[in-house]
Amino acid sequence: MPIVGRKIQRIYLIGAKGVGMTMLAQFLAAKGNLVSGSDVKDTFLTDKVLRASKIRVFSPFAARNIPADLDLIIYSTAYDARNNPEMAFIASRPARFKNVRILSYPEALGEIFNQYYGVAVCGSHGKTTTSAWLGYVLWRAGQKPNVLVGSSVPQFKGSGLSGASRYFIAEADEYQNKLQYFKPRGVVLNNIDYDHPDFFKTAVAYAKVFAEFIKKIPAAGFLVINGRDRESQKIKKDCRGRVISYDLVDGDRIGVGRVDYLATDLRLKNGWQIFRVSARNRTSAGRKNLGDFKIALWGEHNILNALAVIAAARELKVPLAALKKHLAGFTGTQRRAQILGRYHGALVIDDYAHHPTEIQATLKGLRERYKTKKIITVFHPHTFTRTKVFFRDFVRSFVATDELIILDIYSSARESGGRKRGRVSSRELAQAIVRFNQAGKVRTLGRKQVVRHIATMTAAAAYLRQKLKPGNVLLLMGAGDVFRIGTALLKKKDK
Repeated sequence: MPIVGRKIQRIYLIGAKGVGMTMLAQFLAAKGNLVSGSDVKDTFLTDKVLRASKIRVFSPFAARNIPADLDLIIYSTAYDARNNPEMAFIASRPARFKNVRILSYPEALGEIFNQYYGVAVCGSHGKTTTSAWLGYVLWRAGQKPNVLVGSSVPQFKGSGLSGASRYFIAEADEYQNKLQYFKPRGVVLNNIDYDHPDFFKTAVAYAKVFAEFIKKIPAAGFLVINGRDRESQKIKKDCRGRVISYDLVDGDRIGVGRVDYLATDLRLKNGWQIFRVSARNRTSAGRKNLGDFKIALWGEHNILNALAVIAAARELKVPLAALKKHLAGFTGTQRRAQILGRYHGALVIDDYAHHPTEIQATLKGLRERYKTKKIITVFHPHTFTRTKVFFRDFVRSFVATDELIILDIYSSARESGGRKRGRVSSRELAQAIVRFNQAGKVRTLGRKQVVRHIATMTAAAAYLRQKLKPGNVLLLMGAGDVFRIGTALLKKKDK
């Protein structure tokens, strides 16, 4: 039977604290199912969401946690019978679990998504913000969508929304080719920029999963793509549905009439990013002026994200006035340029950026917003594989910060066993950045950039307590748990 239906199901999630698993758990509970799960004892940002949804999570992993009476088990792809006692117990007891459906997280998410009019938001960068933003606009416009996002969204009070309509907006992750389980009616493809080198050995293999994905869009469906993204442009011919493109003019772009939605006249005013949008006429030559839009999120990359939302929302019949109002009302997601508070008068910001392209975009936007302030960035490299493959790109990514602290590399579960260790280190990265700065005479606002390797978050927090001054901006950056530095500092923050 379908996962979401009339029958209340008893569902157990192995690895419930992962961001994707948490959003799925919250959604299933909101649909009336009896949901529980398990995970490690460590505290994660998702614990609060799970508690708010009254989802019981057992710790640590143990066979005794698994309820005796179940309809469905969903497990995180981080675990299998070799590294998880619950998965091993299930594998060794086929008779006990013969009437229980057992699905991986991407299989379960895909099956639920396919029950609806599914719009998948995918791409290398910006999919969390874009999926949450599109879901928020539809929700506030009265469309009653179902929404699942790979991060907590303060305005959702969790990771998603459970609505009564046929619309389902989902953040769709390409890692491990999770896209293979989705059958989308619409796709928002932000960009294609090689990532996850531990799984995709080449950029060609990486781009192929997106090409195969958009082939599944039906003729009555649609594809929204970034008009400036070369890889997306290469594969748009594979879409049977209508292709809708967007771009912005930022002083070095030409070809005004070549995209469906174009942002021009970009400006900052009273903390807002404001821009004018024109739409290409579908039935005649020329463009229609849709007027000014404003957004609370900063950075050029978020104007591009907003354009993707505008294009998809109009395709889903959101009235223009409501679209403008609710686009401006969106305040962002957790760990995406999230302001955590102030320490000794210094602003503390947490951001998930972990790829060179994301780092450059985040720092560029931050510098535009805080032009004269001293920016101190703490970067937590995420995985040895990514650091090694993109080493030269990382070296060139931090020019917009005044001071850079690099922590020891965060090693994920997929690099267990230490095979990737020793091939690269954070100390080497810091040294390479210093050499790059010396060769290029890099200056931020006329000051020499300071680069430090500080191994641990504890040591970094101790250094920052002595270093931070009123007016500074502290950016905590990485896909791991670098936000814990902010937590440590703000425990004793100024009132």
